[in-house]
Amino acid sequence: MMMQTERILLRPWRENDAETLFRYASDPEVGPRAGWPPHQSVEESRGIIRTLFSGEGMWAVEWKATGETIGCVGYLPSSHSNLAIADDECEVGYWIARPFWGRGICSEALRLVVDHCFLVKGFTVLWGDYFPENPASGRVMEKCGFHDTGRVTLCPSLEVGADRPVRIMRLDNPTH
Repeated sequence: MMMQTERILLRPWRENDAETLFRYASDPEVGPRAGWPPHQSVEESRGIIRTLFSGEGMWAVEWKATGETIGCVGYLPSSHSNLAIADDECEVGYWIARPFWGRGICSEALRLVVDHCFLVKGFTVLWGDYFPENPASGRVMEKCGFHDTGRVTLCPSLEVGADRPVRIMRLDNPTH
């Protein structure tokens, strides 16, 4: 399934995205902010596309002006979430390449995913979390209607930052 706005296209990942993914995901400023280590090779990026990015609910963020893959957005069902959530809830996540920071692209992509999660998948609640030292990530969720629950937790399954607390955000489905 694909979704789009004027500026971006959300589409399934392709193996030929590996070189572009590596270029941006090897940046040491990107992955650790989202809980994963910088990619070390194109082959590692290709493997991540084949495994983590190939499932339902994960999209490549393509910059329509150039056709370049500039990030990732998606949702995790309760069985794969970093948070203890109900079966009819999911956790959202996203990252964007550093050259595209500060342009509202993550919020634009997340709004598409929020609509998909509520209108197509029928989730009752969406959850998100972010490291307090990355407040821009929290602002992305706020722009999409999430509110800060006031709760913090650890996410032991993260490869980077498992020992650092995250703030928990929540968005209720307006139709429930």
